[in-house]
Amino acid sequence: METINARSWVERFIKTVVDQAGELTELDRRAGDGDYGTNLRSALRRVEANLAGVASDAPDAVFTAVSDGFLNTGGTSGPLFGMWFREFSRSPELTTAALAEAAAGGVAVVQRLGKAEVGHKTMVDAMVPAAEALTAAAGRDEPLAEAVRTAASAAHAGAASTESLLAKRGRASYVGENARGVVDPGALTVALFFDAAS
Repeated sequence: METINARSWVERFIKTVVDQAGELTELDRRAGDGDYGTNLRSALRRVEANLAGVASDAPDAVFTAVSDGFLNTGGTSGPLFGMWFREFSRSPELTTAALAEAAAGGVAVVQRLGKAEVGHKTMVDAMVPAAEALTAAAGRDEPLAEAVRTAASAAHAGAASTESLLAKRGRASYVGENARGVVDPGALTVALFFDAAS
């Protein structure tokens, strides 16, 4: 059975985001205040430092390091991602069922704190379909790697859907129609996270 190593997953996520930080910043410049890429890289530097002090590759240890790195980041999205990743740290093993539970828990926390719904042009637009895809995969007893690929596809579709939306939450809501035509960088980051699992 194909397995996923939590540390390798996070390391690939960090590399992907660093490689695409310019694009993420440009999206935020067009629909926000332009500091998203900078804040994200700051969070990931803290994540790398935290991971260096973690001897285990167990998901609870790895995702605690990730969560702590994001929770100490400025802006709105950093703490929300921190709380989202906190849900991934609650299980000592990576299974389809555990990941589905974590993703669903993460959505609940982020929505409770940020008050965003699907269609508000935020990270939630990618988090919700990914969580729903994982829950469905768990119901089919789907292998983890396949389930995560399905979640990544759903997250990308959710992120892409934000391009045509008028923002109702977050920084993009301050710029009105100027944000229409721009993919939400937070939603794209969620999709990149699930991409990085394989």
